[in-house]
Amino acid sequence: METGKSATDILKTAILLERRGKAFYTQIARQTESKSARKIFEMMAEEEDEHVAFLSKQYAYYTKNNAFMKNELHEEVDDTDAVKILSEEIKKEISAASFEAAAISAAIDFENKAIEVYSSRAKEATDENEKEMYQMLADWEKTHHTLLHRLNEDLKEQIWNDNQFWPF
Repeated sequence: METGKSATDILKTAILLERRGKAFYTQIARQTESKSARKIFEMMAEEEDEHVAFLSKQYAYYTKNNAFMKNELHEEVDDTDAVKILSEEIKKEISAASFEAAAISAAIDFENKAIEVYSSRAKEATDENEKEMYQMLADWEKTHHTLLHRLNEDLKEQIWNDNQFWPF
């Protein structure tokens, strides 16, 4: 995010970024034929919705009080086992050159942008609640990135094996 932007402009940009993410993930979930990919993209769309609600609440509070509210603790959900199962299912349902694989790759880029935006603002912020909020959002987006990256790597390895790209 650009330096010198007002806090409300930054919050509006963040809300827009999250809405775009929700729209993107919702569209992929609708278009995929893979049940596992659908589950993952629906889950991500729901989380983007949570981000929009959270940021909207912050925006309303900020415009009324000209300050950021203390952040509520975000409880991380341990979905490691579910993700492993879905990852295995996705590998069976799609190929590394499919629509879903391209969507995963595009989603990684999207998450990288969100991480960059939130991390930058967390570093620039002088208000502790604002700094904490943007760092929490950056960390939350990192969990999405990790999931997508893992899926992408699994698919890449699968296509390398299928096409005998490995040198051994």
